[in-house]
Amino acid sequence: MKDKLQSIIDQNRKWTNCGQVASYIPELAKADPNILGIAINDINDKAVQAGDYNYYFTIQSIVKVIILICLLIDGGEDKIFDKVGMEPSSEPFNSIPKLERTESGKPLNPFINAGAIACTDAVLGKNCKEKYERIVAMLKKLSNNQNLKINDAVYKSEKLTGQTNRAIAHYLKGAGLIDNSVEDVLDVYFKLCSVEMVVKDIAKIASVIANGGIAPWSQEKIIPTNANKIIKAIMTTCGLYDSSGCFAVRVGMPSKSGVGGGIVSVAPNKMGIAVVGPSLDHHGNSIAGVKVLEELSKSERLSIFL
Repeated sequence: MKDKLQSIIDQNRKWTNCGQVASYIPELAKADPNILGIAINDINDKAVQAGDYNYYFTIQSIVKVIILICLLIDGGEDKIFDKVGMEPSSEPFNSIPKLERTESGKPLNPFINAGAIACTDAVLGKNCKEKYERIVAMLKKLSNNQNLKINDAVYKSEKLTGQTNRAIAHYLKGAGLIDNSVEDVLDVYFKLCSVEMVVKDIAKIASVIANGGIAPWSQEKIIPTNANKIIKAIMTTCGLYDSSGCFAVRVGMPSKSGVGGGIVSVAPNKMGIAVVGPSLDHHGNSIAGVKVLEELSKSERLSIFL
């Protein structure tokens, strides 16, 4: 499998020249656009990696999966879907006008920025510090890595320039969809997006979801069965923003992308997969990473729609 993965990486590295690294967060503009790596962790905890798999990157919107997991465990479906919807979006991940056009003012789903900010506020905790600690603890548990750290430069860059997210959060506050102060909630959100990982860590997370919520390395049931089902559904319909439909057709795995270049993908009952490629398409998804996943899915028949 390692040779096959390396071949897929080599064949698709050319696509890194067809996108651009994220620049709206200045620190992310420093990323190497030529990076491309992959890791697989199967449900028996066997791991394989290829390409630039030792490249550290900030997980950005991939953390929205972890926020959703925490919220589903802490409050169940009722708590989350009081705050956000469950419908795909045809607009960019940081869109504001869609909030005003929905009858309730609720974000369409937990994976657009508005939805993730509302969900962050709703996670269990007496204050934002406890909410942050709750989500980070889950991130460490699912990745089986207790040594995760925040990229401080990216965090400060996001906090300094995140005016669109501030506008979104103030709208949510005005609509009664977040309870804590806007700056406190955003501070948690910016920190979570700035956690650094390698693809091996993210493939571990995906393997738990692929294994019905059970950690392959310990056999501990981390994610309840119904919550795990919902996570896979939202990943499938909303995980790649306004290109989720195209991705479902071409790749067919529940997935979630981040503007740091990462994509986490789940092949149910088989394996967890993570790719990284900081060069993005116009939707904000790794342009070469999507191509790698498409080829791997076809080769190994990983689409859930087969």
